[in-house]
Amino acid sequence: MTDQSERTAQAGSKGHLRAVDPIWERIRGEAEVILAEEPSLSSFVVATVLNHDRFEDSLIHRLAERLDHADVSADLIRQAFEDVIEEVPAIGEAARADLAATLERDPACRRAIEPLLYFKGFQAIQTHRFAHSLNNAGRHDMALYLQSRSSQVFQVDINPAVKVGRGIMIDHGTGVVVGETAEIGDHVSILQGVTLGGTGKVDGDRHPKIGSGVLIGAGAKILGNIRIGNCSRVAAGSVVLKEVPDCKTVAGVPAKIVGEAGCDQPAAQMDQMLLGDSQD
Repeated sequence: MTDQSERTAQAGSKGHLRAVDPIWERIRGEAEVILAEEPSLSSFVVATVLNHDRFEDSLIHRLAERLDHADVSADLIRQAFEDVIEEVPAIGEAARADLAATLERDPACRRAIEPLLYFKGFQAIQTHRFAHSLNNAGRHDMALYLQSRSSQVFQVDINPAVKVGRGIMIDHGTGVVVGETAEIGDHVSILQGVTLGGTGKVDGDRHPKIGSGVLIGAGAKILGNIRIGNCSRVAAGSVVLKEVPDCKTVAGVPAKIVGEAGCDQPAAQMDQMLLGDSQD
């Protein structure tokens, strides 16, 4: 192969690799369908999706537009997020994993474009990813502003210091609160009204550590510097004050172990029924 041919082949290969983004291609295809079926949304869909070459740019645009306020404009937020994505490109991959998780786990989500355009739980966790990176870069006030604004817009309040894994689904989102020293592992599902909080006016490391594959039911309160083990389930409405081993189900106030988790990946299965529950 000649040098010129090799360079041409490499360029073609790189271009092909850049173009292979199944989630983004699916979103763009779904945007075209919306354009045809709902012309009244054409400006919105074109500005949010079809005007952009990358998923990351579309995501940044959507978040900035939603977070726009007289205090800090969408343009300023967009610029801050663009700077972050250049420094921390892994945010884009984590966002894709979150979107795929929502599409897989939420029966109300039928298209890949829906979390990007409409789901405030997805939008809140992506806002947190940018705020967390800004916080790590020393831009604490901008990070705190984004936390405050996200809480107003999405009703999801996550301290920018919180470490969050990939493949996270926050379903509905309303009323979710996550304290400063909490940690959330990979492939976790969190429903509305969940609190990962402290037990009182305690300083230092004071919030829960959530393992991977965990399902946390609606309204659950997990309080204190305790670990929720991998692939465990926390039943809706529970108040958890003690450590939860791996692969267990806890329920009640205060929560107690009531059985095994029932499957390898509770967060993916989204089965919130306890053993022995009846539909009668």
